Amino acid sequence: MSLAYEEVFEGEAIQRSAPGRRHEVVCARLHELIRASVADLHSTRLMPPRAQIQVTRLTALCPDLALLTSVSGKLWLAAEIVNSEDHRNDTVIKKQIYEDLKVPRLWMIDPRYDNVEVYHAMPYGLALKGIFAGHEVLTETLLPEFQLVVAELFAPEKNLS
Repeated sequence: MSLAYEEVFEGEAIQRSAPGRRHEVVCARLHELIRASVADLHSTRLMPPRAQIQVTRLTALCPDLALLTSVSGKLWLAAEIVNSEDHRNDTVIKKQIYEDLKVPRLWMIDPRYDNVEVYHAMPYGLALKGIFAGHEVLTETLLPEFQLVVAELFAPEKNLS
């Protein structure tokens, strides 16, 4: 069962509601794939889902998926699975924070539309590099082992009965 959690935006504590079942299934699948892709990368550390990351003195975020550099602990890839009940926090507020921090990679994963928006940090902000859906394959040059058919991320759960 998911739990509610807290993030801090510029010193203001924001209570976030517990993610729904589909959100958690997508998050678990993503973590499983990324974990396999970073297993041999000693330069990268995968954090648990929604682990609180102190990104500035006054801001602590809980990305659904976070990859940090092992040496500096700096966030270099954040993935946010959009929650339809409070999507503004992810799609507007946190996206702006990631842009201000110049996080090299941001994935906005949207179960409402079964797609993934991929952003790269550029000198003047985040640039949308692509929107992936259906049978398109999501890859990441900084994770050579990673490959994901987007439809598999959003596939219905299999009944175990």
